[in-house]
Amino acid sequence: MSVDVSPFDVSAVAGVSVLRTEGHAHLKAERIAGQTVAIDIDEEGPLRLRFPRITASGMLETVIVNTGGGVAGGDRLNFEVETSAGTNVTVTSQAAEKIYRSSGRDAEIAVRLLAGDGARLTWAPQESILFNRARVSRTIDAEVTRDATLTICESVVFGRTAMGEQVSSGILKDRWRVRRDGHLVFADAVTLDGAIDRMLARPAIANGAIAAGTIVQLSPDCETKLDDVRAALAIEGVEAGASAFDGMIVVRVLAQDCIGLRAAILATLSALGANPPRAFTL
Repeated sequence: MSVDVSPFDVSAVAGVSVLRTEGHAHLKAERIAGQTVAIDIDEEGPLRLRFPRITASGMLETVIVNTGGGVAGGDRLNFEVETSAGTNVTVTSQAAEKIYRSSGRDAEIAVRLLAGDGARLTWAPQESILFNRARVSRTIDAEVTRDATLTICESVVFGRTAMGEQVSSGILKDRWRVRRDGHLVFADAVTLDGAIDRMLARPAIANGAIAAGTIVQLSPDCETKLDDVRAALAIEGVEAGASAFDGMIVVRVLAQDCIGLRAAILATLSALGANPPRAFTL
């Protein structure tokens, strides 16, 4: 019997379900002598955490490395970041994450973020690139105190158009839940299932864009940044909107390519004062 399985996909071989890999990365940070310090690091499977620098302001920059070379059907990756009072942490990734095609199982990605009193936590990995027939389910759960600043930035690119790739089918499930002082203040869910290219072509969904991003910031003063954020989003080839309410600001971005998406994200993070990571450059 012949089974069509790519080199990056062993989620189903000869009818047998196989778990490709499991990964876990946990970081706990505290403020010690005016600096943000990683006091607890836990790494399992292909995930690694690297710390290229602590800035003059005391910010700890954290870079996620996936030594598995991408995400395939059946993978399970878990990330957890805990920041104590007064800490300043930015988390990004070494490179864009590739989500390869699956023969049937979803890749599962779970993110948990905790921002303590007066902490500044920025979660801004580079974009996820979905290949044709990819299947991925992601959850982001965050807890933040009222006087902390939490910024979450996630983006996705549907196929590498420069290489002639197109995502004609697949599944993307994305679920966000953010709580402030134990109360749910932001909930978001997106599901694209089936002919993704046709869905993205619809004016009410993406109007032909193949790159999309969402940025959410919760902070005591974020609503005052709305005009600056909207001005920063005036980029050719980008359609975007921003709104502010209840101590948070929410930004949606659509772009015709990865370059436009990244330019909009960098401009937005700068306008939000969210310390764009060095790895996240044009």
